[in-house]
Amino acid sequence: MSLKLGVPSKGRLMEKTFKWFEKRGVTLSRSASDREYAGRVDGVDGVDLVLLSAGEIPRELAAGRIHLGVTGTDLVHEKLPRWEQQVEQVEPMGFGQADLILAVPQSWVDVDTVDDLDAVASAFRARHGHRLRIATKYHRLVREFLTDGGVADYQLVDSQGATEGTVKNETAEMVADITSTGETLRANHLKILSDGPVLKSQATLWRSRSVVMTDKEKAALKQMLALLRGEA
Repeated sequence: MSLKLGVPSKGRLMEKTFKWFEKRGVTLSRSASDREYAGRVDGVDGVDLVLLSAGEIPRELAAGRIHLGVTGTDLVHEKLPRWEQQVEQVEPMGFGQADLILAVPQSWVDVDTVDDLDAVASAFRARHGHRLRIATKYHRLVREFLTDGGVADYQLVDSQGATEGTVKNETAEMVADITSTGETLRANHLKILSDGPVLKSQATLWRSRSVVMTDKEKAALKQMLALLRGEA
């Protein structure tokens, strides 16, 4: 068996991941066909490249089907309950930075913090007869953040598409979404709550805690980590 490294299968995240490894002496390349989700790793013996969607990588790590994987902090924290028991952070990679934030309509002039949101959510339910709707795909992280902030009168509405447009389309009153610049939020007349992001995220290399490794896989992992950390 070979050590399996899972990386994003397309887009800028894949390109930046390839460049990050190349700078550290490990060359990743995909197969000749873009339809094949495999590739090769040069610079370290005994490592196979597996191309996956960034959203699949946390679960593949947790299941022990890959040994190492590159994906965002946000996806690991959202998709894996008690993530620290299932994966270990190896190295933040310095790209793909974004914040998971809460944003409300700019017209809500009295809402700037989570405390303000708590008061507005209670008043909204009393007035409209249903809970304030928050559009997001980050249900676990948002629920934990709002529970810690003492906010109870809300409901999460699943949004896998253009979350920022849900307020304009009247399918939600506010959003919780990932953003790097906030420009799209402002273009949709939304403002970010001022008391910090729910989570700061970036592309990160993770190691599975679930997989049982052979001596050959352990040797490949040791060689790989030494190269990536400049210790080889």
